[in-house]
Amino acid sequence: MNGLSALRRRGEVLPALAVLATLRARARQPIAVRHVAGSLTIASYNVHKCVGVDKRFDPWRVADVIAETGADILALQEADRRLGRRVGLLDMAAIERRTGLRLVPLSITPGGHGWHGNALLVRVGQLAGVRRLTLPGGEPRGAVMVDLDLPEGRLRLVAAHLGLLKRHRERQASAILAALAEDAEVPTVMLGDLNEWRPGQRSSLGVLERSFGPAEPTPPTFPSRLPVLSLDRMLSNRPGLIGAAEAHDTPLARLASDHLPLRARLDPAILAGGSPALDGVPEAA
Repeated sequence: MNGLSALRRRGEVLPALAVLATLRARARQPIAVRHVAGSLTIASYNVHKCVGVDKRFDPWRVADVIAETGADILALQEADRRLGRRVGLLDMAAIERRTGLRLVPLSITPGGHGWHGNALLVRVGQLAGVRRLTLPGGEPRGAVMVDLDLPEGRLRLVAAHLGLLKRHRERQASAILAALAEDAEVPTVMLGDLNEWRPGQRSSLGVLERSFGPAEPTPPTFPSRLPVLSLDRMLSNRPGLIGAAEAHDTPLARLASDHLPLRARLDPAILAGGSPALDGVPEAA
């Protein structure tokens, strides 16, 4: 209490509470989604092993959030059990019936969803190739590279969940770039929980600028109840391929996981060397 009283005397508590109140109000504003003819919705979601902020394991609740996003391409993190046999935690057949999203076969474990917890679901395109990457670091981490053929051309997706330590993230980002350099260069989107919120020179993702350019600011997605950290990211190696990212912030999304989903518009015209589509009229989600 003495410390708190001292802060009050210095006038520091009330401004801090005002900032928190502003953040909380912004977090509850309705989502505006730009619907553009011919565009797709791409999203990333760390489902926290289907355990919500209320400590309940509820995969059906997570499935409801997935449906809310309206994603055509969706990367999931922590979609499999972490310990023991790495089986999947979601009813992917039910999700496909409800949303049309199909699970890309990434797991080498029967009943698993992904690779090191990274799963990818798509509603569009034909699968053209899959590569599983084991990333360096102090804990088991991985990434997947998936080539998807769309009518407009080929799209490469890199889905990843990077480590908790900066030095590990730097090595992991370098390993992903090295893997990308082994194949022909194509339009690519990298997305996932990259566990990095710091901008500029302090960021562990600086090495990725060689392929993806400077990282654009993304909205905070963690923690879901009052997001302040931009841990979830989307990067592209083509201008205009993905639009500005936004957090999918709904009452259910704040509860179902400790992360909010991150989503953006993807413009397939860029795959064929076209110009970005013009944004349509914003509509409420």
